[in-house]
Amino acid sequence: MAGPRSGKVAARLKELGLVLPPAPLPVATYIGFVTVGKLVHVAGVGPTWGKEIRHAGKVGHDISFEDGYAAARLTALNLLAHMQVACDGDLDRIARCVKLLCLVNTTADYMDAQKVANGATDLLTEVFGQADRPARSTTTAPSLPMNIAFEADSVFLLH
Repeated sequence: MAGPRSGKVAARLKELGLVLPPAPLPVATYIGFVTVGKLVHVAGVGPTWGKEIRHAGKVGHDISFEDGYAAARLTALNLLAHMQVACDGDLDRIARCVKLLCLVNTTADYMDAQKVANGATDLLTEVFGQADRPARSTTTAPSLPMNIAFEADSVFLLH
């Protein structure tokens, strides 16, 4: 699919210098998103660009906080890439991200997972605005698939 259609969200992404990666392909037995009424449930994605893992390892042990934050931002772009497909290329159909669940690959004693997850929330806030920040849960994980540093799933509301 081509890039997002001309519109408010596409213009905002361009203004921010952000490009959406290709929507991630499932790595197991699931689909990338399910639409139920006006809600789109996006499956867990990570910091990938196509098939390339951009941030791997445990935050605070193998990679820095800054790399973890960058992983969260890229993950949010992957959520939007799925939404681009779900919305037939028209990201202006998105009313807001309602819910975000974030998992940070780290050691059990890491205390800044919520700050790493801000990378995803901050990106969505930059795109959709402060008033449309999602509700969010964040937790640490002793491991994530393919040793990715960060994973998130989400629920988006359509207009």
